[in-house]
Amino acid sequence: MSSSIPGPDLFGRRAVVTGAASGIGAAVAARLARLGAHVVVCDVDAEGAARTAEQIGGEALVTDLSRTADLVDLQLETDILVNNAGIQHVSPIEQFDPEKFAFMLRLMLEAPFLLSRAAIPYMYERGWGRIVHISSVHGLRASAYKSAYVSAKHGLQGLSKVIALEGAAKGVTSNCVCPGYVRTPLVENQLAAQAVVHGMSADEVVSQVLLSRSAVKRLIDADEVAGAVAFLCSPEASSITGTQLTLDGGWSAS
Repeated sequence: MSSSIPGPDLFGRRAVVTGAASGIGAAVAARLARLGAHVVVCDVDAEGAARTAEQIGGEALVTDLSRTADLVDLQLETDILVNNAGIQHVSPIEQFDPEKFAFMLRLMLEAPFLLSRAAIPYMYERGWGRIVHISSVHGLRASAYKSAYVSAKHGLQGLSKVIALEGAAKGVTSNCVCPGYVRTPLVENQLAAQAVVHGMSADEVVSQVLLSRSAVKRLIDADEVAGAVAFLCSPEASSITGTQLTLDGGWSAS
């Protein structure tokens, strides 16, 4: 199998991508597979995971990452770990369900910690590893009504930096990719909720809320995020660690 696109040679590498049944995760899984990696498609959606795995010649791993107690004793033999799984919930703080808040932090912060913890010994043994966390511009900036998501993504940025400092001498890098709004089911599904909260139509949410602070007035394509992940796995990125690639259309520049 030969690569049809520019990028690192990942033949012989094993990659685990979470939340890979659709959206950003599926795009990342497909890109890494085209670069030669054997990709484990991890998702709670069994049908979607199987579909993605079949399309890319990988394997499906069906698991609920919010059940963090199941991950404590996990041993993960992988060269590349992409922590992508996540959800969004839009609500004012005073109405935000505490269990929903706790669930989102388990899924988007505790699970990445536990998966990284499970993979790092194998990476250290091999002297090479790439951990990429799909954060968000919300790991750098805040938006109203997204207390759990913003908290989780800010925490993920900090976790990534600690992993980077600990792993640097052992050939392991850890970075975040911080996209703005990407055209995925996650974004599509939150338009209705945003419309209710803001009292406007879904189209108005896109133009007046989602892209109001972005200089580039379009939703980002999932393949652009996949390209950033592939770059962070490349030899050219071997000295890049503890930081982030920001794909936010200029949002954080203002």
